[in-house]
Amino acid sequence: MKGFLSFHAMLTPIIIQIIFWIGVAACVIAGVVMIAVGKAQGLLIILLGPIGVRVYCEILIVFFRINDTLMDIKHLLERRPVEQRVSEIT
Repeated sequence: MKGFLSFHAMLTPIIIQIIFWIGVAACVIAGVVMIAVGKAQGLLIILLGPIGVRVYCEILIVFFRINDTLMDIKHLLERRPVEQRVSEIT
């Protein structure tokens, strides 16, 4: 709970997974409706829509993984002795 309140734990990756499943459901529903209306694009939406939603969500998750990696690097650098950090700067 402390990590959540201090913004150390990310909530957005979980929300992105929920958005993915909503997007997949929307693509399937839209595709079925288009097929029912008589448009051939419905099948393409059913097949390619979830792939597009997945790619979009993966790109968003990559940004958060980059942030996690940069935070890990930051914490590793902060643990190094001060003398070593100062000598590297000069």
